[in-house]
Amino acid sequence: MTELSQIAPALIAMAHRIVWCTTATADANSHPRTRVLHPIWEWADGRLTGWIATSPFSAKAVDLAIHPEVSLTYWGATHDTCTADCYAVWEESPAERRAGWDRFANAPAPVGYDPAIIPPWTAPDAEAFGILRLEPRRLRVMPGSVMLAGRGDLLTWKA
Repeated sequence: MTELSQIAPALIAMAHRIVWCTTATADANSHPRTRVLHPIWEWADGRLTGWIATSPFSAKAVDLAIHPEVSLTYWGATHDTCTADCYAVWEESPAERRAGWDRFANAPAPVGYDPAIIPPWTAPDAEAFGILRLEPRRLRVMPGSVMLAGRGDLLTWKA
């Protein structure tokens, strides 16, 4: 098992290069639902945190009210893959929502973007704008070169 301090930078580098990931939730009947999202990851003070800008009125919000966990998988054309299984927590205070908005608005390309490009999100205080904080419980990072060589030296971490 890899130390979090080793896997977190590898996950961030791969995720921020790939940008888009398939994100799964489970509905009220525990049936999986997937969608493509665009998280941002941060490594600070020995802690890895993911962030998703999304609507608190979405199907995923309904799913998260019942099962507050997500699984995110990134895949790149070179077969680089990484997965983060996480607890998902809504950031609800005005300060947290502003910080989330600014995190996306000020991040470098390709992960940064202006959240206002999404029609119902006019500002961080818009009713349709929400921020999810991701707290990883399991991580897996496998460069395509490792997979294609048939080696088993992928990075894994579990809380």
